[in-house]
Amino acid sequence: MSNADKNNADKNNLDKLEAIRHLANEKNISVETLLQVIVEALATAYKRRPGSAEEVEVGLDPDTIEISFMAYDIDEDGNWVNPRDDTPDAGELGRIMAQTFRQVMGQRIREAERDKKFEEYANREGDVVTGIIQQNDNRYALLDLGKVEALMPQSEQVPFERATAGTRVKAYIVEVRRSDKGPQIVVSRTHPGLIKRLFELEVPEIADGVVEIKACAREPGHRTKIAVHSNDSNVDPVGACVGARGGRVRMVVNELNQEKIDIIPFSDDLADFIAKALSPAKVTQVLLSDDRSQADVIVPDFQLPLAIGKEGQNARLAARLVGVRIDIKSETQHYNEVNGIIEYAEGEWVANAETGAQEFHAGDGSIMSLEEWEKATALDAVDEPDAVDVEDVTPPEGEV
Repeated sequence: MSNADKNNADKNNLDKLEAIRHLANEKNISVETLLQVIVEALATAYKRRPGSAEEVEVGLDPDTIEISFMAYDIDEDGNWVNPRDDTPDAGELGRIMAQTFRQVMGQRIREAERDKKFEEYANREGDVVTGIIQQNDNRYALLDLGKVEALMPQSEQVPFERATAGTRVKAYIVEVRRSDKGPQIVVSRTHPGLIKRLFELEVPEIADGVVEIKACAREPGHRTKIAVHSNDSNVDPVGACVGARGGRVRMVVNELNQEKIDIIPFSDDLADFIAKALSPAKVTQVLLSDDRSQADVIVPDFQLPLAIGKEGQNARLAARLVGVRIDIKSETQHYNEVNGIIEYAEGEWVANAETGAQEFHAGDGSIMSLEEWEKATALDAVDEPDAVDVEDVTPPEGEV
């Protein structure tokens, strides 16, 4: 080969290398991946040649972009035998290359792009991503994450949180699946992990590991409780999460569309932890069962509604947070139970349809005969200093 031919060949190889680098950058895949795609595509194109060998091994020098074909036959045992160089001449190789790019390269590059995107997100389960809502209906919402789209099923959406197209939201990656159309990313706005990740973004102490979120209980769209602990005695975990004038927690609340967040200090003392978990209610006493799976919580009478919360929400979240079944009672209820004093629900005296005997039908659905009622009130009278005699305790006039 003359020097001029060699220089032209080197220039062509450099041009090819530059084209490969440009294509790899455009498709957002590595040069090594693209070279492997080219090798596989050339092998496929070679086998379509008339009279080609049964197997071929394509060599591609990444520095010079020189291509070689080593052909093989296959014996009865499936072994590759009779190796020989079957590299086409420059003209035929050019035709093979052109055929390869038309028929194979496009598909292989798309597959490489899908694999690259899948690998990029496969290890990000549990991360928070920011996306723009493209579509939202009764089945799912589509979020544009830039290079890919994420799917948010109806079950992972906060009730009554109807975000419109074009809205920017943060979501928690629940799962990344491989599909023919690329990675399918499933995200959530209801997962408790979203709360933890949002606080990591807003609270440097959590991101650094100084403050930990030990537990989280959430009713999406309504209220969340988190228990926080500090690994540094000089750092207040609650104060770190709340921030100056509530600035840090306010950022999380705004992202969650004003969902209420209770931040409580974690405690290794289970009884103390339970009492704090019922915040903002004040607890008088916590009585744990022997196996520590159930707790009777005593609160002042006027704190009972606050401890239970609207529709039992505060008690429910506290139980989830600490992992213990909680039964909340007022001080009066607890005193009556300890002293055997029976409280009666409001009700009325009704004649039994079969016997005609008077029965007390309580508002809670229970029924008590006159004899049972007299015995019960007699027991109460023993503990009451000003109680009247049993004989004086009779049903309303005309109902005996």
